[in-house]
Amino acid sequence: MRILGIDPGYAILGYGIIEMNGNRFKVIDYGAVTTDAKMEMPDRLKILYNSLMEIIAEYEPEVASIEELFFNTNAKTAILVGQARGVAVLACANSGLEIEEYTPLQIKQALVGYGRAEKKQVQLMVKTILNLKEIPKPDDTADALAAAVCHGHSSGGRKRMKGL
Repeated sequence: MRILGIDPGYAILGYGIIEMNGNRFKVIDYGAVTTDAKMEMPDRLKILYNSLMEIIAEYEPEVASIEELFFNTNAKTAILVGQARGVAVLACANSGLEIEEYTPLQIKQALVGYGRAEKKQVQLMVKTILNLKEIPKPDDTADALAAAVCHGHSSGGRKRMKGL
């Protein structure tokens, strides 16, 4: 199963493509789509959408695992990130992908075993689970890979349960 992990953001949108065979993961690609702060928001969203459409067309994932928003105290930022997240969902939906959504707590639980884990712990687990030489940068990329691994663990559990 090929999984696209997405950590939504309007300045930096992290993505990671992994393959899961049995209980093994293989990294296909990862990176970040960035937009210039001087650009108007509609133009930034267009870049995010078009870039995701290109990534999906190139790597042909079967499913997208998208991190749900974590609402902080800045409502304006939350709204802007929500717009970027909506664009990511739209790109995946328009590409016919199954879309799964996970909270930061669920992702931390899946990777570290503790829902209140520190960001550094999650990053180290991404590096370890995916057998990478170093922690992916920027952080948004590591978060996107973590979302993909989370779905891999979750979907494997569902498949095992269906087989019982």
